Amino acid sequence: MRVIVRTVSELCITVGTLIVLFVAYLLFWTGVQADRAMGDEIRALRQHWAQRGTPPAERSAPKAYEPGEPFAVMYIPRLGAAWHKPVLEGTGAGTLKKGLGHYARTARLGGTGNFAVAGHRRTHGDPFKDFPRLRPGDAVVLTDGTTWYTYRIDKGPYKTVPTDIAVIDPVPRTSGYARPGRYLTLTTCDPEWGHSHRLIVWAHLDATQPVDTGQPKALRR
Repeated sequence: MRVIVRTVSELCITVGTLIVLFVAYLLFWTGVQADRAMGDEIRALRQHWAQRGTPPAERSAPKAYEPGEPFAVMYIPRLGAAWHKPVLEGTGAGTLKKGLGHYARTARLGGTGNFAVAGHRRTHGDPFKDFPRLRPGDAVVLTDGTTWYTYRIDKGPYKTVPTDIAVIDPVPRTSGYARPGRYLTLTTCDPEWGHSHRLIVWAHLDATQPVDTGQPKALRR
């Protein structure tokens, strides 16, 4: 009996240790990896933009976004002056470890339709940890290296289920938009440590300006 009790106790300690290590991995190490990966993606983007020098005629026929590759940087002042994340093409698990993911079948950045983007609420850098703080009127600013795009949130956070894919339609359902336009949808998981639901915000394109004219007003302090 004593041997059985000792064995069970040791097993419980081992299982408890593994659980603690796993939680530490989720809370700490995935964040370290994600922060490093996001920093690398942003540096690579900026280096590419600095070397690009694309003739204006070529810019009129933009290339398709490459799966898993970064193409823009997003800033949300409401989430902090230092908050900025790379946006990559696709929403696969590997892509979302390196930044925010663009739903591949939705509109291009600044284009007519719905430019929809997903991000983790927790783990992998917690990019959308403070998503519930977003409010109508908040700015969401993106750049592709040539243009600044300032979107203004109109509605959200709105809670729905993962199967409600109509939230990223060209004219997203329940967004309040009645006709085609230039929209942005942001999505993340809810609750904070779960994935049974989704939180959504919708925004419209409010302004654009060339990068060489300086930062947009929403980013100035």
